[in-house]
Amino acid sequence: MERTYISRILALFPNTIVRKLLLMLIFSLLFWVIYLASKDQTKFLLHLRSPFIPNEWSIFRKFSHSEMLQNPTVSPTETESNIREILEKMNQLIPPRPFTHLNVTTSAAHSAATILNPQDTYCRGDQLHVLLEVRDHLGRRKEYGGDFLRARMFSKNLKAGASGKVTDFNNGTYLVSFTLFWEGEVSLSVLLMHPSEGASALWRARNQGYDRVIFTGQFVNGTSHVLCECGLTLNSSAELCQYLDTRDKEAFYCVKPPHIPCEALTHMSTRNRGVSYLTTEEWRLFQRSNVGNEMMKNFPSIKVVPCNKNAKAEQKCQVGMKSPFPSGYTFKGSWITTFCKQTKFNTAKSVNDCLQRKLIYLMGDSTLRQWIYYFKKVIQTLQTFDHHGSGIFKTHILLDVNRHILIQWRKHSHPFVTQQVFSVKDENYIPREIDQVAGDRDTAIVITIGQHFRPFPISIFIRRAINIRKAVERLLLRSPETKVILKTENTREIHRNAEMFSDFHGYVQNLILRDVFADLNVGIIDAWDMTTAYFTNDVHPPEYVVANQIGMFLNYIC
Repeated sequence: MERTYISRILALFPNTIVRKLLLMLIFSLLFWVIYLASKDQTKFLLHLRSPFIPNEWSIFRKFSHSEMLQNPTVSPTETESNIREILEKMNQLIPPRPFTHLNVTTSAAHSAATILNPQDTYCRGDQLHVLLEVRDHLGRRKEYGGDFLRARMFSKNLKAGASGKVTDFNNGTYLVSFTLFWEGEVSLSVLLMHPSEGASALWRARNQGYDRVIFTGQFVNGTSHVLCECGLTLNSSAELCQYLDTRDKEAFYCVKPPHIPCEALTHMSTRNRGVSYLTTEEWRLFQRSNVGNEMMKNFPSIKVVPCNKNAKAEQKCQVGMKSPFPSGYTFKGSWITTFCKQTKFNTAKSVNDCLQRKLIYLMGDSTLRQWIYYFKKVIQTLQTFDHHGSGIFKTHILLDVNRHILIQWRKHSHPFVTQQVFSVKDENYIPREIDQVAGDRDTAIVITIGQHFRPFPISIFIRRAINIRKAVERLLLRSPETKVILKTENTREIHRNAEMFSDFHGYVQNLILRDVFADLNVGIIDAWDMTTAYFTNDVHPPEYVVANQIGMFLNYIC
């Protein structure tokens, strides 16, 4: 059969040379067919199409540009592996510390702080190091670390403040380092936020359950309004509505109301359930008298003099720069960066000129909604566009048609914790929002997540951070000039329900977020550092703090 078929083809070409060339071509094709049939053809072809080698990055695998182009979605197993790796790293960072009695936990009053190499005066720009030796309430030296500390230096008369850097030697001693950014009388402070036993208890309790918060969904079907329980997970035998992002494996559930479709979910609100995974004895660690105690009480102030040291950063602030800690300091109420040359946007005209032709998308929680309010107050030409929503959690849009300025804020999707009713009809996860942005040199995206994730297991936050990173990678592939800025979490009220909202949870999330985005071309607005320096202790800090956060943002985009 094969010979007859070949003979018929040759009959069409009477020329001898042409017939020989044709035979060579036919036999070459037959050879490749036989070769491919004897191999794993699929793997062979994929190898030709996708010649890349994946790189290891920080605490989880990073995908190269080639892989992102060939495979824009990463397999669920890879994401799950990334989450497990980060969890393992955090578990090593926060080991279990068995708690038996308050007396054997760290005591601020009994601990001792000593300045290393003390001097009568110090030069501006110098490093000052304090050795902290922690002891328990019985005066005994602690043999392990893990205490959650907050270090700060300040000069009240100068309205100056800066964070200190804490190094844990894991043996009951800490090195607290301060950079002396300004001259004058400077006071030093180290607060014991939680002893290591408290931090360990918070970490264990956080990852133990999802049910501290009750989500109540409102379903509407004509004139019928039905309320049903919802959540990130639901322990119920009832029929459930599943709201699943299949690509990113983000899931939310509601008990299905009878005779009403799942698509009829319109609004949501939350309240605390009153569930705790802390023991009664552990709760004593988080009583007001045991949180935020000064470890350097009555410590004498130090004197800082100029010494002709005026070294300043010369490179203009831009996205992609590494943000050190501390990243800056407050002086006379203004935030001064230490790692880049900062432009002051202290007039309405300078802000307006910077914003001209800019499309700005604010994605996250209410700490970014504060930005919308500030922009509206400062720039009189920005007009509010009615997006036909209701309440403070609706989409906020500001427009200046003549200057081609658009500023939009949208809340992030589940989990969102508030007693106020909010609409879920048009909300989306931040990765999906980023995917809808075309991007160009005049487009900027600001992202902040964290505060609403604190009451839930850390895996929820890790997954969202990884998914946002992937979306930013996709955006920067199609539009490398788009500016992407991460605003870290603000510090918040010290004495509010530590199990759900302690800044310890925010500290852990900041570590994870910085690690996830460490090598990506994004800007960082270190709101954690800022609010520590300002000592605001308010999830919604005063307007002057918001103004300085926005000032850093304007430096990144203009």
